[in-house]
Amino acid sequence: VVTDRQARRINALMLTCGTYDAAGDVAFSIGLPCKSGVGGGIVAVVPDRLTLCVWSPALDAAGNSLLGLKALELFVAKTGLSVF
Repeated sequence: VVTDRQARRINALMLTCGTYDAAGDVAFSIGLPCKSGVGGGIVAVVPDRLTLCVWSPALDAAGNSLLGLKALELFVAKTGLSVF
């Protein structure tokens, strides 16, 4: 369990560097704090609402799941739950 302050810090770190060198592009296109792994998984947070994860093994040049990022883009487009 983390405090509210710790959660804000974790979300800020995930938004600014959780998707490696693509963090700026991901922040702009998805607008959710995300952390990806080279195994193809991505965890994303809608602060104070929910956490979701996606997985697909094919990676882009930065090491993020190609279809996972597309799924998150679609999720944000359909729900409007971007933080921006």
